[in-house]
Amino acid sequence: MTVPKIAVTGMWANRVSGLRFAGNSVATALLQSVVRAGGEPVTLFAESALSPTERLAGFDGVLIPGGNDIKPAMYGKQPGPETKVAEYEYQDEFERDILQAALSLRLPVLAVCRGFQMFNVMHGGTLIQDLPPRHEVHRNDHHDVEIAADSRLAEVLGGQDRIRVSSYHHQAVERIGFGLRAVGTAEDGIVEALEPVDTTLPVVAVQWHPEDTAATEEHQHRLFTWLVETAAARTEQLQV
Repeated sequence: MTVPKIAVTGMWANRVSGLRFAGNSVATALLQSVVRAGGEPVTLFAESALSPTERLAGFDGVLIPGGNDIKPAMYGKQPGPETKVAEYEYQDEFERDILQAALSLRLPVLAVCRGFQMFNVMHGGTLIQDLPPRHEVHRNDHHDVEIAADSRLAEVLGGQDRIRVSSYHHQAVERIGFGLRAVGTAEDGIVEALEPVDTTLPVVAVQWHPEDTAATEEHQHRLFTWLVETAAARTEQLQV
C-alpha cells in the first residue's frame, strides 16, 4: 500500500531553541496525527524556486496548520494592538498560494486554526482581530461546537452533531468569504468550521486544534483519517 504524502506548510521562526539561525517549524502533535492516520507528512519551507503548483507535484493532500495572525492588510484592515503577525514577511502569501494551488488541483485539504482563517480570508472574508472578553473560552480552553447535519464535516465525524474541541485562538471569522458556508458554530456564535459551497472541493477547515486530542479522541482523529484516506483514494483514481 502506498503511503499518501501530505504537504504541510511550515512557519519560519526567527528564533528556535538549539539552532543558531532561524528555523522552520510545525507542531509535533499535528505531524504525529498525520502519521497516526497513515500518511507521510512533509514540511514545506516558505521559499522556493518552484511555483506553488510545481511544489505540490507528487503530493496527495495538503494540511495548513495554526500559527501567527494573518496580516490584516490581506482583508483590508489596519493591524490592531493585539495582532501578532508571522515573523517571515511573506508567510501569509506562501500559505495562501499553496492553498490556492491545492484547490486548483483539487487536492484534499485540512485547514486548522490559522489555516482555517486563511481559507476564509483568501475568499474575501474578514477576521475579528481580538475577541472581546465574553469569548474568553476560545483563548485556551475546551468548549462545544455544533455541527451542521448536512455538512462534509458531520460525515467525517461519523454523524455527530456536537463535539468538544480544544481551542487556542484570539481571532475569529467576522465576515464569511464568498463561496463558503459555516458548518460548525460555538455556543457563543463564533464560527468554528467552514466548507466550500461547491461540495466537489475536498476541503475541511476548522478553527480548533484537533491535533491536541487526536491521540485519545476518535472524533478528532477522524479529521486526519479523512485527509489521508481521501488523498489516497484520489491518487488511486488518477492512476487507473
